[in-house]
Amino acid sequence: MAQKEKLQCLKDFHKDTLKPSPGKSPGTRPEDEAEGKAPQREKWASKLDFVLSVAGGFVGLGNVWRFPYLCYKNGGGAFLIPYFIFLFGGGLPVFFLEVALGQFTSEGGITCWGKLCPIFTGIGYASVVIVSLLNIYYIVILAWGLYYLLQCFQQELPWARCRHGWNTNKSLWLSANATNLTSPVTEFWERNVLSISSGIDEVGGLKWELALCLLAVWIICFFCIWKGVKSTGKVVYFTATFPFLMLIVLLVRGVTLPGAAEGIKFYLYPDLTRLKDPEVWIDAGTQIFFSYAICLGAMTSLGSYNKYKYNCYRDCMLLGCLNSGTSFVSGFAIFSVLGFMAQEQGVAIADVAESGPGLAFIAYPKAVTMMPLPTVWAILFFIMLLLLGLDSQFVEVEGQITSLVDLYPSLLRKGYRREIFIAVICVISYLLGLTMVTKGGMYVFQLFDYYAASGVCLLWVAFFECVAVAWVYGADNFYDAIEDMIGYRPNGWMKWSWMLITPVLCVGCFVFSLVKYKPLTYNKFYEYPDWSIGLGWALALASMICIPMMVVIKIIQSDGSLIERIKAVAAPVKGGASSRPKEYSLKNSELLHPLDPNGIHAFSKHSHTIVETTIMDRSEDEDDAQVHIPMEMLLFQSIKE
Repeated sequence: MAQKEKLQCLKDFHKDTLKPSPGKSPGTRPEDEAEGKAPQREKWASKLDFVLSVAGGFVGLGNVWRFPYLCYKNGGGAFLIPYFIFLFGGGLPVFFLEVALGQFTSEGGITCWGKLCPIFTGIGYASVVIVSLLNIYYIVILAWGLYYLLQCFQQELPWARCRHGWNTNKSLWLSANATNLTSPVTEFWERNVLSISSGIDEVGGLKWELALCLLAVWIICFFCIWKGVKSTGKVVYFTATFPFLMLIVLLVRGVTLPGAAEGIKFYLYPDLTRLKDPEVWIDAGTQIFFSYAICLGAMTSLGSYNKYKYNCYRDCMLLGCLNSGTSFVSGFAIFSVLGFMAQEQGVAIADVAESGPGLAFIAYPKAVTMMPLPTVWAILFFIMLLLLGLDSQFVEVEGQITSLVDLYPSLLRKGYRREIFIAVICVISYLLGLTMVTKGGMYVFQLFDYYAASGVCLLWVAFFECVAVAWVYGADNFYDAIEDMIGYRPNGWMKWSWMLITPVLCVGCFVFSLVKYKPLTYNKFYEYPDWSIGLGWALALASMICIPMMVVIKIIQSDGSLIERIKAVAAPVKGGASSRPKEYSLKNSELLHPLDPNGIHAFSKHSHTIVETTIMDRSEDEDDAQVHIPMEMLLFQSIKE
């Protein structure tokens, strides 16, 4: 039998052996089920699955509606100086750290720290608290976007004129600069979509249209992830790529509008004097941590599904370029349209520039009504918005689920238990999110957004991640692990960032954020009551307290003197943190010899146990060339020859 035909035969045998039985989770093997073991961990079907999942996870709404606004607000092109300092000194190093940690340990956001550095298991719990709160409110934006998208399928966009029941006698089209008058776009947003109340004290009733939209996006999110990485890895082929196509279309349309040049100039014109303001540096740091979706456990979870020998360093650097590049290009698409709108209304660009929901649901919808074929451009914009948010949402939920399932793998990976667990998490999150689709829901939404997943929380977690890896586990030790995985040592700037640069940047930004803290307001006028501010800080501390609390718990649970206890819980678990498969220690030449089950080369396993090894197919790509072959099959083929 030819070598290539024999290899294909072995592949087919291996594929059939690991094929799950009906009703079983992917990766379930008969002997695992018989012995009560957790099913094997899934892996990405291809390199592109991982790349697109990460791209979809961190290229989201913040790239489109937050970065361009921060850039113009903080000195235009001058803002890029602190942005790139935080990018290379904090964002990329922590992003790569989390992905590499997941790949090294083959564990989710909590259990990876339990393996690597048990005393800092609280980092994982803090990340899960943050991402759980984030998943509750982030998806509300998608509910608003879906509502707007459905409203576009009318003869005329409903926010284009003042002839509706929600409009007041103060509504006036194209006269936003007139005193005491509001545009129909603003009234559609506040009076029709939100039906906003007077304050957070007055929550009011549910907006049933929004509640149904929220239910719809949660159902979509569930079916995107319910089969694990095998479903997530395929869905992102559409959700992670189509928004880029839409962004390019909107960019081309924007730069061809009259007034676009002034908008772009306003976006990029550098004002170096703004660099003296600490808030500029705070905005740069928090934007980096937001846009790279770090300190949420999601990147660690995605990395945990990589093959051990996958070159994650290369792809992390490329993905970083994609993320920041998307943010930068989005500014051209947004500010070209804002420049056009300012020219049409005869006002300054600063008067129409918005950030966050104000940009997505007021400024841009208003701009498209001034274009030819406004319905078409509105539909394209909200489809892009939905897809950008959707893949970020289900990737973060996948990270949350993976972190929790890995805590109890024997319980939650069997049969359909994982799917049921995902459904329970989605239902609970949906019910909690209903508070944000009431008449006072916008106030609740902003409270979560300002405190629950704030920059302060992310900076806190990032600092301890670097301390745990660089100073407790050891930066050189982690570099050795990375070299073992990817085949070479990355540039030294990563190690120095973990050891020094990133912690210093995190501490500086954290301190300045507290010093410059301003209580939350809505629309710059409504001031939140004291009890709600206290609730907001409770949401923030719910994650931050996990790290010191788990340090104390781990020390108390260990034995010996205080120093002995600290040393015991600071060391990796017995057996090491690595998930390195044992077959990588075997030489390829050894696999071609007949294996005598009773001889000196025997494996001390029972006859019914499948022992996996590796055979290399040089005709395939090196990253995908490792094929796991049951040892009995190799023995059978060798004897047959």
